Amino acid sequence: MRILVTAGPTRESIDPVRFISNRSTGRMGYAVARAAVEMGHDVSLISGPVSISAPEGVDITKIVTAADMLDAVVSKIPWCDALVMSAAVSDWHPEMYTPRKMKKGNTEIDLKLVPTQDILRAIMDMKEDRIYVGFAAETEDLEENAGRKLKEKNLDLIVANDISQSGAGFEVDTNIVTFITDDNVVESFPLLKKSMVGKRIIEWIEMRAKQS
Repeated sequence: MRILVTAGPTRESIDPVRFISNRSTGRMGYAVARAAVEMGHDVSLISGPVSISAPEGVDITKIVTAADMLDAVVSKIPWCDALVMSAAVSDWHPEMYTPRKMKKGNTEIDLKLVPTQDILRAIMDMKEDRIYVGFAAETEDLEENAGRKLKEKNLDLIVANDISQSGAGFEVDTNIVTFITDDNVVESFPLLKKSMVGKRIIEWIEMRAKQS
């Protein structure tokens, strides 16, 4: 299969030296890409700014902003059989970009943020018979919030995790995830290495592909 994976954060610039972003390190998405290659698939990885190396055998496209990520995903969708959208894409970006460094002073600065374009919504019409997998990082009502996202974005599987739990979420090598499928199957896993979570995701994609 041809599997497209997104990983890492995006950065939205305020001025030439400042930006807003999030705590994603890319480890989960890179683990998915590595598992897919090791299991014999062709893999294309779209990555935000991270400090880890791409797995061998993976075609990588590096991006910075949410708009960059959207453009890269749209260009790659016709190539892939399955998409794993594990990137932590910024939900907002500054309304105004200042081309010169903002100088520190004693006055307050009002930073207005506007929504970025939702990538999964933007590519819903491109789905056809492709398998779409999304992620949901939550701090409360895990299954309810993730299940809503699953339906709203026409996903086949959503990988949900409660980032308030120790050992789950960002900046660690482990995760605690729950798989929720479009046919209402819910499967929760214990604390696992992200490498193992990546393998479970690829195994699920292989199983779904055989069913279709």
